Amino acid sequence: MNSAEIRQKFLDFFVSKQHQVVPSAPIVVKDDPTLMFTNAGMNQFKDYFLGNKPAPYKRAADTQKCLRVSGKHNDLEEVGYDTYHHTMFEMLGNWSFGDYFKKDALEWAWELLTEVYQLPKDRLYVSVFEGDAKENLGKDEEAYAIWKTMIAEDRILFGSKKDNFWEMGDTGPCGPCSEIHIDLRTPEEIAQVPGRDLVNNDHPQVVEIWNNVFMEFNRLADGSLVKLPAQHVDTGMGFERLCMAIQGKRSNYDTDVFQPLIQFVAKEAGVTYGDEEKTDIAIRVISDHIRAIAFAIADGQLPSNNKAGYVIRRILRRAVRYGFTFLDFKKPFLFRLTEVLADQLAHVFPELKQQLSFVQRVIEEEENAFLRTLENGLKRLDALEERFKSSDNTIDGKTAFELYDTFGFPLDLTALIAREKGLKVDEAGFEVEMEQQKNRSRNASASEQTDWVVLQPDVSTEFIGYDTETADSHIVRYRQVKTKNKSEYHLVLDKTPFYAESGGQVGDTGFLISGTEQVEVLDTKKENDLILHITAKLPQQVEASFRSEVNAERRNLIRKNHSATHLLHAALRKVLGDHVQQRGSLVNEKVLRFDFSHFAKVEEAQLREIEHIVNERIRQGIALEEQRNVPITEAKNMGAMALFGEKYGEFVRVIAFDREHSVELCGGIHVLNTGHIGYFKIVSESSVAAGVRRIEAVTAVSAEEFVQQQLNELNAVREVLSTQNNVSGAVQKLQEENKALQKQLEQFELKQLSSLKNTLATKAQTLGEVNFIAEVVEVSTADYLKKLAFDLRQAVENLVLVLAAEIDGKPQIAVMLSDNLVSDRQLNASQLVRELAKEIKGGGGGQPFYATAGGKDASGLQAVPAKAQELIKKSLNN
Repeated sequence: MNSAEIRQKFLDFFVSKQHQVVPSAPIVVKDDPTLMFTNAGMNQFKDYFLGNKPAPYKRAADTQKCLRVSGKHNDLEEVGYDTYHHTMFEMLGNWSFGDYFKKDALEWAWELLTEVYQLPKDRLYVSVFEGDAKENLGKDEEAYAIWKTMIAEDRILFGSKKDNFWEMGDTGPCGPCSEIHIDLRTPEEIAQVPGRDLVNNDHPQVVEIWNNVFMEFNRLADGSLVKLPAQHVDTGMGFERLCMAIQGKRSNYDTDVFQPLIQFVAKEAGVTYGDEEKTDIAIRVISDHIRAIAFAIADGQLPSNNKAGYVIRRILRRAVRYGFTFLDFKKPFLFRLTEVLADQLAHVFPELKQQLSFVQRVIEEEENAFLRTLENGLKRLDALEERFKSSDNTIDGKTAFELYDTFGFPLDLTALIAREKGLKVDEAGFEVEMEQQKNRSRNASASEQTDWVVLQPDVSTEFIGYDTETADSHIVRYRQVKTKNKSEYHLVLDKTPFYAESGGQVGDTGFLISGTEQVEVLDTKKENDLILHITAKLPQQVEASFRSEVNAERRNLIRKNHSATHLLHAALRKVLGDHVQQRGSLVNEKVLRFDFSHFAKVEEAQLREIEHIVNERIRQGIALEEQRNVPITEAKNMGAMALFGEKYGEFVRVIAFDREHSVELCGGIHVLNTGHIGYFKIVSESSVAAGVRRIEAVTAVSAEEFVQQQLNELNAVREVLSTQNNVSGAVQKLQEENKALQKQLEQFELKQLSSLKNTLATKAQTLGEVNFIAEVVEVSTADYLKKLAFDLRQAVENLVLVLAAEIDGKPQIAVMLSDNLVSDRQLNASQLVRELAKEIKGGGGGQPFYATAGGKDASGLQAVPAKAQELIKKSLNN
């Protein structure tokens, strides 16, 4: 049975049990501040479990893309070394929202595994929760009794809270669970050690394949457990492990889930998978990581240096590093695997196939950038090699951490290169530096939040902000959040006109008014499906009735920018082509920023055309067409554009400004007529990442102010140039005159440099067989300092030259040696300049014959010649 058949049989089985099959949520999480990535199948159903919103169906089944590389569930370091951990994996799941519970869940699990998949019953073990006295939780006798009707009692194991009480994080829905494990060892291995002794002991062939979680509790911030409003079932079966079990393999990587990728990598590397452990690990790392990288990018997360983007960049660099070190991949290779992956999963996750060229471009550019970083890091190690060899052959922990933090060199890569150079690494010192960084990061981002104080149970928020900017509201629940520098409150209202930050549009601000008290709403955000009104203080009477008022002036500016963004998107596609897709946006009261897929700079003429099209639509005064609660299939048939990486429900809101030009799925606030936007002006176009461009623009008052500012600057230039008409001609003439003067100045400085060279050559002192020159000189650039050094090297034999100069207010030193002094007398310019740099409180390095240094203290330059003479005399006498 191949993997596609295994997946389909799972979904078909639960359809037969009256489950609704739902699509996978994006792998990147946008509206849950507790998560960066979807790390479990239940993430998209969290609000149903908490009772924040009613589930649209009682039973569901799906296959969910998951990523576990950060936080509590972090499998990254195991990936590639063992046979069953992955970064991205599929989680097959079936769900009950207040419907069936333990009996049906366990009986269906057993039926599917043993009757549909026909896994041998004598290879299966199950576990149930043994209870926990500290939590005042008893044994799960109900699950035990159910299992006794299906499996021998000696195959039912009791598990601790660690293994059989599932929690997705420090707070949130949780409950006891019942796991199903399979023993895939040979009969000979089983005869030696019974499988029950290896369950939950990290044995690569005795693995958990399915976890049935019985959601009964909510873990509060104070650590206590409270009963959820209803009992739910949350199950998760690792698809890759299931395939291993059904296909009779001893590793997930031996299944047809990974083999197409593995064989492609092995062929490209010119090796055979299975021949050598170190190359096998590298191939597994690459084959695993490309899945996480490709699907994260397809779901809208570009690699970057921040948060989720940094995690993806880290995974990508880990893959490149393994290929570089163990498979000799010195050019980009990862991006080529995406086509294999896209073809393999097109029937279940078509989003990668639909964006293949974009994803490939992003990955290739990231690979190129990191390969350059690796090269720079290797040069850095080469430059420091002599220093380490003179200090106990050890790379200190601070330097090893600098290589990790600046150049992306993991500790094991630094250690590997160090061994090749006959060096070792102070790993303990590295760990100290790493822990200090983690502590700084934790302290900077640490926050503490109280549990929700619930005033009105079972009351959900009604958003009415599309139709009004005021409402009569009551607080449903509230909590306090403390960070390092401030304290704030999160208020949830029963009825609100405040738009919560989403889809690129910032959250509303305004006031909650009750009697004489006025509480300012500083921002509005989403947490899953809760709308949080953020305030600096708590209202004195939290149970009072409030008048909710949005800052209408600010919102009006925001809506102009948001509607202009839709017009911009349509204009970009018309001018540049249908390949243009939104990749991110920011809409606030001052500016609109729009990121889009495009592989070249947008030319000036194209920008003017785009700007003209948008302004033409504005002048046409096109009325807004808004449709709410449209079935998603109907909306797509209307031609509405859905954004990759967004999670849409069964019913959506459709926004159109002229159906021929702009129809999009959107939950934001818009103008009623394009004429209200006033005027649109592009202020910049730039690159954000490989294949992603960014346009920033302004509208209405901000556009008017921008144009006026440009005119003011132009008038100022006219006044300086004493011209009213031909400004560009006057500037060109000025540039030509400046260029001519620069050329004259350069010729004058070169004559001075030649004269200085001749003067310095006559000052050479004889120290033994060495001609020694050390002087503080006046030159205007570092290039002239270098030229002077090389010119003197040609003019004077057996030369030891030390030049010190203050250039642009900063001290610099150059050391030049004749080749014979390097080879015969073992003099080293790099070592010499490092010693001299101490006089100017700096550092430097370079090649054995030529090296430079910079510093902070120009007053130390005068001491450099004397110290240089002292060091050379000492070297010559040794």
